Amino acid sequence: MKISTNPVQIQATQKRVFEFLSDFNNLEQLMPEQITNWQSDTEQGSFSIQGMADITLKYSKKEPHSLIEILPEGKTPIQFSLYLLLNPGELNEQHTTAVVEVDAQLNPMMAMMAKRPLENLVNVIAEQLNQVFAE
Repeated sequence: MKISTNPVQIQATQKRVFEFLSDFNNLEQLMPEQITNWQSDTEQGSFSIQGMADITLKYSKKEPHSLIEILPEGKTPIQFSLYLLLNPGELNEQHTTAVVEVDAQLNPMMAMMAKRPLENLVNVIAEQLNQVFAE
């Protein structure tokens, strides 16, 4: 099951947004409020989702200035990939178009239960990313 945000226009260069997203310590600012007990270094982070699970995430791929892929590490309730896709802004090179996407391997029953929380996750990340660079 793939869930993507609508493209978000960010007021920063692609390089600047990529560098921000390439440090796991910065990702805490993008997480929904249900995320607690955040701990991170530059390459991975762990946290709790209220009432659900503890999860550790790590970077699995970084293609300079255009793509970041994040995967869970260890035991998780679901297997998924989180993608942060960056493209040159439609306005000019001082802007970036970002899309946040999650691809989860779920059976139909789990997909029904997880769809709304995953939609919330990608939308909050995109909104918060926009806010970080709007200030």
